[in-house]
Amino acid sequence: MKTAKIAPVPSRHPSQGQIEQIKRRFGLFLHFGVNTFGNVEWSDGSIPAQAYCPEQIDAEQWVRAACEAGMNFVVLVTKHHDGFCMWDTDTTKYSVKYSGNPTDVVEKTAQACRKYGIKLGLYYSLWDRNAPQYKEDFDSGYIPYMLEQLTELMDGRYGEIVELWLDGQWDKTRRQWQLDRIYDLVKRLQPGCQIGVNGTVGADNDKASMPDEEYLPAKCRQGDPLCMFPSDFRLWDPHPCRKGDPKIYTFEGKEYYLPFEMTICSREGDSWFYKDTYEKAPLKDAEETAALCRMVFEEENIVVINLPPDKKGKLVEADVTRLMEIADKL
Repeated sequence: MKTAKIAPVPSRHPSQGQIEQIKRRFGLFLHFGVNTFGNVEWSDGSIPAQAYCPEQIDAEQWVRAACEAGMNFVVLVTKHHDGFCMWDTDTTKYSVKYSGNPTDVVEKTAQACRKYGIKLGLYYSLWDRNAPQYKEDFDSGYIPYMLEQLTELMDGRYGEIVELWLDGQWDKTRRQWQLDRIYDLVKRLQPGCQIGVNGTVGADNDKASMPDEEYLPAKCRQGDPLCMFPSDFRLWDPHPCRKGDPKIYTFEGKEYYLPFEMTICSREGDSWFYKDTYEKAPLKDAEETAALCRMVFEEENIVVINLPPDKKGKLVEADVTRLMEIADKL
C-alpha cells in the first residue's frame, strides 16, 4: 500500500515544531562558498572548484560568536545558486571534496554546534546553475539529484537539523519543484525540521518568478494565498515584517499558521558573501538593528543576522563586534 505524503495540518494555531522555532527566535546566517573566492554575490557555476581554497574552516569561531551573542541557532549555506556543495558528496564534482580545501564544512559546523549547544539549520538553493541535469533533464534527472543531496544533508550524519531554508524558487513554478516530495522526504528524515521557501506568500499562478510586491512581508494580510507550499514558515529576504504581522494564510481553501523569519545583513547594501570590497561597506547601526529585532520578536517571529566568513575561513572581527553591540542592546 502506498504511504500518504506527510503534509502540514491545517490550523490557525502553531504546531509544536513552529512553537520551538519561535522560541529559538535569534540566529546567525552564514554565507560561505565558491562565491567568496570569486568576489561575487551570485555566480553561474563556472568558477572552478579549485578556486575555493580557504586557509581554514574556523566553524568554532562562527558558532562561538553566535553563542556569545545569545543566539540559539545557525543557518549554514550548503549550496547556493552556483551549485557548489559545501559537504562531502559524490553527487557532483562541484563540491568541497574536489576543491582547494576538502573539509566538510557542514560537518565542522555541526561539531561546533554540538560543542556550544547551538541548533543547526541549513540553507539549500533549489536552483542549480552547474548541474547539467537542471537544463537537460529536470524532471527525471535533476529532481532525483536534488532529493539525493537533501537526503545526505538530512539523514542524520550531521545530527539534528532544525531548519531548512530553501531559495532560488523563482526559476521554476511550485509544481515544477515538487515541493510536496521535498517536504515529505525532509519530515521523514528530520520530523522536527521546519521548512521555509523564499517568496512564500503570493498568488499561485504558475509563473516562474518572485511574488508581486503586494505580498511583501510588510504588506501581508490575514488570509493571503501561499504560492510556495508546503512550508512551515514564511521567507522573503531581506524584507522586514510589520507590527501586527498576520499569521494565517491559505492554500487550496484551507488555513495554515505560518510565522515569519526575517534576514538582516551585517553591512549596508545587503551583502551576503564576503568579497574584497566587503569591509568598505558600512556596518548597520546597532540601535536600529536591535529595535528592528525587538519588533520582530514581539510579533512572535524569528530573526537571522548574516555574517559571512572571509577567505581565511573566519568571521570579520568588526562584524562580530557589531553583533555583540546589537546583542547587548537586546
